[in-house]
Amino acid sequence: MTTSAEVTTTLWHNARCSKSRQAKTLLEELGVEAEVREYLKEPPTREELEALMAALGLDDPRPLVRTGEDAYRQLGLADATADELLDALVDNPILLQRPIVVRDGVAVIGRPPEDITTVL
Repeated sequence: MTTSAEVTTTLWHNARCSKSRQAKTLLEELGVEAEVREYLKEPPTREELEALMAALGLDDPRPLVRTGEDAYRQLGLADATADELLDALVDNPILLQRPIVVRDGVAVIGRPPEDITTVL
């Protein structure tokens, strides 16, 4: 039976990322059941990204963007607006920071992975 008091946890995960794998292992070690969102296989919508920004307490998507990715340079995003960055994240989910843990509407970027414990 599901109650409104149940805690929901989601891990935005990229299995090829060592930090993301570390965060997943940490959640398992702590006994936290999390829905794993493999965002490269199931890219986020703009609305999901906006909700993620709200959960992170962000007004600007720039902290969500991996600026070291080739796609960031190829798309010329250094001077992009917030709308352009969100569009780029939708079209190129590889640009999304990882891991991200969302628990009951509050999120944290797990860089380093131990930071995820702040929302647990």
